Amino acid sequence: MSELKYRSPKGVHDVLPADHQYMTYIKKAVRHRARQAGYKRIDPPIFEERALFERGIGSHTDIVEKELFNVGRKGAADTADKDYALRPEFTAGICRSYIEHGMQELPQPVELYAIGPCFRYDRPQKGRYRQFHQFDFEVIGLSDPSIDAQLIHVVWKVFDDLKILRRLNLQINNIGSSDDRKNYVQALKDYFVGKERNLPEKDRERLQTNPLRLLDSKEEDTQILIKMAPTLDQFIHPESKKYHTALLEYLDALGITYTQNTSLVRGLDYYNQTVFEFWDSSTGAQNAVGGGGRYDYLIEQLGGKATPGVGFAGGMERILWHMQEAGVEAPNKDQVDVFVAQLGPEAKKKCLMLVSELRDLGIHTVGALGEASLKSQMRLADRFQARYTLLLGQMEVKEDTIILRDMAAGKQKQMPFSKVVPEIVKLLGAEHLDHYSLMDKFGKFSDPGEG
Repeated sequence: MSELKYRSPKGVHDVLPADHQYMTYIKKAVRHRARQAGYKRIDPPIFEERALFERGIGSHTDIVEKELFNVGRKGAADTADKDYALRPEFTAGICRSYIEHGMQELPQPVELYAIGPCFRYDRPQKGRYRQFHQFDFEVIGLSDPSIDAQLIHVVWKVFDDLKILRRLNLQINNIGSSDDRKNYVQALKDYFVGKERNLPEKDRERLQTNPLRLLDSKEEDTQILIKMAPTLDQFIHPESKKYHTALLEYLDALGITYTQNTSLVRGLDYYNQTVFEFWDSSTGAQNAVGGGGRYDYLIEQLGGKATPGVGFAGGMERILWHMQEAGVEAPNKDQVDVFVAQLGPEAKKKCLMLVSELRDLGIHTVGALGEASLKSQMRLADRFQARYTLLLGQMEVKEDTIILRDMAAGKQKQMPFSKVVPEIVKLLGAEHLDHYSLMDKFGKFSDPGEG
C-alpha cells in the first residue's frame, strides 16, 4: 500500500458523515431555541481586519498574542490593504456589523445568533483544534439582569435538548465595571511586589500585561499566592453587586442551578459585570463546552455609540464529545430506504426513471447503475443497509414486472412494475417520507438548511 501523498494540516480535522449527524442535531437545537426567543441569524465574514480583534478582544490576551491566524494577501505592498486575520470568535465581528449596518436604529435589544467555523493557532491537543465550530448568541442594546438570565436560559435549554445538561455545571461570577477592575489590577500588582520571582515565567508576563489572568492560572505556585491576595469582590461597586444579586434571583426563578466562582474571569478583555461558563461536572474547566458574559463597553471601543451587550459561544466539537460520552444517539435521516438493482441496458433505463420517481416522493433511494452482477449489487445493498431492494433484470423488463425484496426478512416477491411505487410507500408509511419544501405552513419561506 502506497504512502498517503496528502494529509489534513496539523490541528484540523475532517467532519465526517457520522460526525455531521451530531453537528446537524446541534444546529437544529440551536436554531429551534433561537427562533423561539426571537434571535435572527447573522453570518459575519470568516476573516476581518486584524485590528478589530486586537481592539475588541484585547492585544494582551492569549488569543491575539499567540493564536490569531493571519491571512496572507496578494499585493502586500499596497498600503491601502489591511492586515487580516481569520476570526477566532464571533462577538467582535457581530459588533462591527451592528455598528456598520446601523442596527442601533432597530428595536432594541437586537438578538442575533451565528453558527460556523472559527480559527485559533493554538497548540493542537485532544478536543482542541485550529479550525473548530461554534454557535453564538448575542443580545445587543439593553443592559438588564433579566436579559442575562434569558440568554443563559436559552443556552440551558439547548444543552437540555441535546441531553448533556446533567453533565454540565454552570459557573458564574461578577467581575464588575472597568473602573472596578482597574482598581483591583493595581491592588494585585501592589500585592505581588517582591513576589514575582515565585511566579512561573508565563504568569510573570501576565502580571505585567493582563493581571486578571492570574486568577484562573493552572500553575500551583500561582494559586498558592493568589489565596492570600486581595479579592475582586472587595473592589466591586455596590450597584454592580445589586445587578448580580438580581441576576441570581432570576436564575433561581427559572430553576437554573449554578456555582458562584469568584476566580472566573474569562480570557477576553471586553467582558464586564456578568461572566459565566458551562464546565464538565466531573473534570471542571478542562472540558468546558462554552461561556460568555456582558460587554457593555465593546461597541464604543470599536467606534460606535455606547451600547451594552451580552453573549455566549459554545464549542460544537466539545458538545459532540459530551453527547457521545453520554451515549446520546443523533437522529440519522440518511438511511437508505430502497436500493434499486438492475441488469441490462433496458433495465437500466427503466431504473433511472424509477429512482427519480421514488426520490421525488421522499423515499431515500440508491440506484446501482453500473455493470456489476446482480450478486455484487445485492452485496452492495447489504452494505448500504437498505430496507428494501428492487431487482429488475432482462426477464422482468419483458414481463413488465419487478422483484421486491425485504432485506431484513430475507423474503421477496414478484409484482407488476406499475404497482411497486405505491407498495413501497405503503411499506414505509406516508408519514415517514422525507418531504422537503421551501415554504412553511404559513406560506412563508422556511429555513431547511443545515448551515
